[in-house]
Amino acid sequence: MSAKIIDGKSVSLGIRQKIKQYVKEFTANYGFEPGLAVVLAGDDGASKVYVKNKIKGCEETGIKSFAYYLPENVSQKEIIYLINTLNGDDKVHGILVQLPLPRGIDEEEVLSHIDYKKDVDGFHAVNTGNLLLGRDTIYPCTPSGCIVLLKYEGIQIEGKHAVVVGRSNIVGKPLALMLLKENATVTICHSKTKNLKEICRSADILCAAVGRAKFITADMVSEGCAVIDIGMNRLDGKLCGDVDFDNVKEKASFITPVPGGVGPMTITMLLSNTLKAAKTQCAK
Repeated sequence: MSAKIIDGKSVSLGIRQKIKQYVKEFTANYGFEPGLAVVLAGDDGASKVYVKNKIKGCEETGIKSFAYYLPENVSQKEIIYLINTLNGDDKVHGILVQLPLPRGIDEEEVLSHIDYKKDVDGFHAVNTGNLLLGRDTIYPCTPSGCIVLLKYEGIQIEGKHAVVVGRSNIVGKPLALMLLKENATVTICHSKTKNLKEICRSADILCAAVGRAKFITADMVSEGCAVIDIGMNRLDGKLCGDVDFDNVKEKASFITPVPGGVGPMTITMLLSNTLKAAKTQCAK
C-alpha cells in the first residue's frame, strides 16, 4: 500500500487564508499593516525568484512589503547600515536578508545585526538560544513547516523516534530541537554517522535534509514510517528531493513530495512569523 502524500501546497493555502484574516484583525486594531522588509544583494537568479514569491505572499495576505535591491558590488558596511536603519523603522516588523550574499561578505556578521525581534528567519543567536531552552520564540521557517505538516496529518510526534539526516543551522539542527520540544526521541545523522541505514530504519519519523538527490532509498526506511523530504535538488533537469520518492512511498505511511511538500510551507511560515513579530512589537 502506497503512502499518503502530504499536500504541502494545499495545507499552505489554508494557513495563508487564516493569516490573511489575522492580518485584517491586526490592521483594524493598530491602524497599520504588519511590515516585512526583504533585502536582496546581487543578481542571483534563484534568489530573485524567492524574493518575488515572498513579496507575492505578502500581497496575498495583506502584509506590507518593503523590497531593497542592492548591487552585486555592495559593501558589507552598506548592507549593515541598511539593516540598522530598518531596525529603527517602526513600519518594519520583520527583516529578511536573502542568502546567499555576494562573495566576500560575511553572512553571519550581517545577519547578527538584525534585531532579534525582527528576525523572521529565526536565525539570530537569541532566537536560536530560546529554541534550545524550549522557550517560545520566532522559529526557523522550514523546520516550522515540517512540524505543521506532521501535526496537520495527525502524525504522532510525542514518544516517537525521529531521525533527522542533516545538521545544518538552517534546517537540521533547529528541526531536531523542535522535534525534541514536541517530546520525540531525536537522532541527528550526518556525513560522519556510522550505520546510517540501520539508524534510519529505526525511525518512526524520518526527515531528510542532506542536500543530495534521492539519497534516502527504500532500504533505509521502515514499513509505516512518516517521511519528510526537505531536499531541493535538480537531477536530469527536474526538481527532486533527498528521498527516492517512487520507491520509498511504497513503504512509508506518509511522505512529502518534491516539489509540493515542504517547499510551499517555508514562505507561509515566514508570513506567519512576520505577523507574530508585529504582534510582539506592538504589544503594550
